[in-house]
Amino acid sequence: MDKSKSKNTSANSKAAKYIRLEKTNTEALRGGGANRIEAQHKKGKLTARERLDLLLDRGSFNEIGKFVTHRSSDFGLDKERYLGDGVVTGYGTVNGRLTYVFSQDFTVFGGSLSEAHAAKIVKIMDLALKNGAPVVGINDSGGARIQEGVESLGGYADIFYKNTLASGVVPQISVVMGPCAGGAVYSPAITDFIFMVEHTSYMFVTGPKVVKTVTHEEISAEELGGAEAHAIKSGVTHFAESNEVECIEKVKLLLSYLPQNCEDLVPQNEDPGSAGKIEFLDEIIPDNPEEAYDVREVIKHVADDQSFLEVHAAFAQNIVVGFARLGGRSIGIIANQPAVLAGVLDIHASRKGARFVRFCDCFNIPLLVFEDVPGFLPGTNQEWNGIISNGAKLLYSFCEATVPRVTVITRKAYGGAYDVMNSKHIGADMNFAWPMAEIAVMGAKGAAEIIFKKEIARAEDREKELAIREKAYNEKFANPYVAASRGFIDEVIMPHQTREKLIVAYEMLENKVDDLPKKKHGNIPL
Repeated sequence: MDKSKSKNTSANSKAAKYIRLEKTNTEALRGGGANRIEAQHKKGKLTARERLDLLLDRGSFNEIGKFVTHRSSDFGLDKERYLGDGVVTGYGTVNGRLTYVFSQDFTVFGGSLSEAHAAKIVKIMDLALKNGAPVVGINDSGGARIQEGVESLGGYADIFYKNTLASGVVPQISVVMGPCAGGAVYSPAITDFIFMVEHTSYMFVTGPKVVKTVTHEEISAEELGGAEAHAIKSGVTHFAESNEVECIEKVKLLLSYLPQNCEDLVPQNEDPGSAGKIEFLDEIIPDNPEEAYDVREVIKHVADDQSFLEVHAAFAQNIVVGFARLGGRSIGIIANQPAVLAGVLDIHASRKGARFVRFCDCFNIPLLVFEDVPGFLPGTNQEWNGIISNGAKLLYSFCEATVPRVTVITRKAYGGAYDVMNSKHIGADMNFAWPMAEIAVMGAKGAAEIIFKKEIARAEDREKELAIREKAYNEKFANPYVAASRGFIDEVIMPHQTREKLIVAYEMLENKVDDLPKKKHGNIPL
């Protein structure tokens, strides 16, 4: 028999097998379409291709590497070869914008990563870098393919390296929809945003069995590395959704706020929408300076309608970060939250804020700060766990940011926290204050006790003397006008004017250029 004819027959057979596979997958997806998938999520996890079908615009997906198989023949692997080798890779559009994707397939060797599997992911990341478009990776894997040994470990390292090169060049989003353990967790950790699904997603360096062996701790996978644990306790995940369909919809929503790459402009809606009833802002600050309010209400009534997308909502809730639109343009918002711990800055809040500021600066997203901060959280726990270096991360992030930066002081701006929260002194472009703003080294009572210690000690009625001195300090500093007289505040505005003033300010700053000193890179206090 002719050898070339034999090869052709073999190739045709493989192609026919693949076409049958593709036809089956396509028919399965079309059989009920989105409604079928919607029903499927209630039963559990979707397949790798169903996830991509939900993420990408209909008919836009182009697969790359569909014929790739693994290259190992050890431990019986030569008898099991599957087209695609456990990961579906390619590109398509999300809301009409180019996006590169990979989706691990747990039904093939548990989604384990082989050398060929890793090479497919690396190829996608290379294309994203060359063409300046986001990468969305859907992780659902048992880890490195044990049968391949160091080759699979090397594959992980190749991915980590590409993640690092792509960082700050194109947005990278990791969607964890199954197990992600051991070395596999470090790729999502390097990316910009992590999504998890409650009760089906897990991330940990070592699993419950290893933990029990080493530390004798009894703990479930959900408690150790589930979506709730990482959303609330560790802060590893930015979004925790109740099911896969909602998770993918949230990924699409996030992408709508982001530029395609570091040289692209932020997206702008043709219909900017309007804010809520802005007069509400004149009444939001309580008369009692010790009383709390929800800063999300301020954001809601300043930003475009229904446009605020909070990031890290369950972690370090004394600071609020997220994306919104103002006059149709994407902006990043960082706000102290008086409703939680009085809005103080602590280790977690500083780290959360710093990471968000740096992301926005990478991708030309203007920054808006709402400031109401009484200072940094005191205590041995904070000091011994590094509040100094962690607080410096937030300070450093603002200092190096070159995007348009605007601050609105709504109430308190005390101590070093005043400096850190995007003050004029660290390069903010425009700083506004509401009339009730208090800008001082510390609160009036504490300041009076220190400054007038001797006078209070000599007084016959010490409480009365303290009250007099406290009132005098308040009259001096419990307003924004001293700072405004020095030029540290550009304008004192009524709360209801905030939206209008901000829109005009960002229009003015649209073509801002701010060059930093030439250097390889700075050395942020990690």
